[in-house]
Amino acid sequence: MGTTRILQATACAALLACAFGSHAQQTVYKWVDKDGKVQFSDSPPPADATNASQKTLGGGTVTEGQTPYATQIATQRYPVVLYMSDDCGELCTQGRDYLGKRGVPFSEKNAKDREVADELKGLIGALQVPVLKVGSNPYKGYSEELWANALDQAGYARGRLPGQVGK
Repeated sequence: MGTTRILQATACAALLACAFGSHAQQTVYKWVDKDGKVQFSDSPPPADATNASQKTLGGGTVTEGQTPYATQIATQRYPVVLYMSDDCGELCTQGRDYLGKRGVPFSEKNAKDREVADELKGLIGALQVPVLKVGSNPYKGYSEELWANALDQAGYARGRLPGQVGK
């Protein structure tokens, strides 16, 4: 490896270390210069650069590409819906917190809405919350053990990635 390549690799490593060492987002640009050398910088490439790309690092949020592959597949096959209401109280709060703690992407539906209430009655035969729906399977009431088992069977990851923001 030539001295230039070592310096480039060191500079890239330093940029990445700075980006991951702070909670602020950092954009790193990569391109091939007119001499055919790969360059890395926190500044955009010059106009004559080829094969230019950029990557945003840090920031404390997880994009779909950073979500574990198993979770991406589970989300496609078995989407998660939490049915709740404004006056559900502690059980809905515990259920929402549990899904967030596990890093499970989910949508939330409020049974106070007439259409959601009708949907919920059709799903479980009653107007009861919370209800967790994983794919097409509903689970009445909040039970961490029951919900954990349902999410495990669907293939969801057991916990959040570092820096992943939950609902």
